[in-house]
Amino acid sequence: MKARVTVTLKTGVLDPQGKAIEGALRSLALEGVDSVRQGKVFDLELSHEDPARAQAVLKDACEKLLANTVVENYRIEIL
Repeated sequence: MKARVTVTLKTGVLDPQGKAIEGALRSLALEGVDSVRQGKVFDLELSHEDPARAQAVLKDACEKLLANTVVENYRIEIL
């Protein structure tokens, strides 16, 4: 089973890397980009066949390692 975990900063948390990317896009004269927030994407392959079990394992992985839940949100997708 394949899954994707997307981790992003919570709203209101300062994102200096996103601001740097935003500035770089503007310096390249790419118009229409109002703001940038950066994040992380993890593509995982799981041996679990039960989607509920896979979801539980991924939630545990996010809480313990993949996301800093103080400042980041995460979204799990079973693909």
